[in-house]
Amino acid sequence: MSDLLVIENLHSSVDETPILNGVNLTVKAGEIHALMGPNGSGKSTLSKVLMGHPSYQVTAGTIHFKGIDVTSMSPNDRANLGMFMAFQHPEAIPGVSVVQFLRQALTNRTGIDYTVLELRLKVMDAMRDLEMDSAFADRYLNEGFSGGERKRNEILQMAILEPDIAILDETDSGLDIDALRTVADGVNKLTGDERGFLIITHYQRLLDYVKPHHVHVFGDGAIQLSGGMELAERLEADGYESFRPS
Repeated sequence: MSDLLVIENLHSSVDETPILNGVNLTVKAGEIHALMGPNGSGKSTLSKVLMGHPSYQVTAGTIHFKGIDVTSMSPNDRANLGMFMAFQHPEAIPGVSVVQFLRQALTNRTGIDYTVLELRLKVMDAMRDLEMDSAFADRYLNEGFSGGERKRNEILQMAILEPDIAILDETDSGLDIDALRTVADGVNKLTGDERGFLIITHYQRLLDYVKPHHVHVFGDGAIQLSGGMELAERLEADGYESFRPS
């Protein structure tokens, strides 16, 4: 499997306060990586830095995606190249339907100007695969959506845009068990040999449904330990304090 995302010695700060302190991580095509850590450890900051959020300054290190140095690229350019992030708290956009939003996003991603009918058919197929209500497509983006509906919409976006790597920033946060299973089923249906996943989470419960190839414990702005599912199980049993560097 080829290297899809390569993060080397990544340091970042916000308002001159260091948050990331030398992150090293390689995600190969076809791999699912889980990044687990407590609040304040920097894991959500990592997701924002990977997507080029302008509030976070990269002070050292590099981010390569598909062999291209994207460290200084804009968020739009990264997304068009095939990077995608599902947010912890997706924003509502009143007046813009899910279909309208996806049409514009897919046009930017592919350079193809899809008609409304073409995009609607594509969305309906994806919603059927994800077992989502078709009425969802004509609602304004995230307006009046429950937490679970917002997360399902993120999975729908991922299905339509077909990114090469998907970063899920605490997508399981606040979900009941049914919504969690829906999100997990969506991720599992979208896995494949060409796509990579970086799942950022506090808890093991999502990993009961989405089985990662690698689990990383994040703390103090860097990866402290890497392994398999046994790390997630140890976290559930012993908590994060047991992984803090002495």
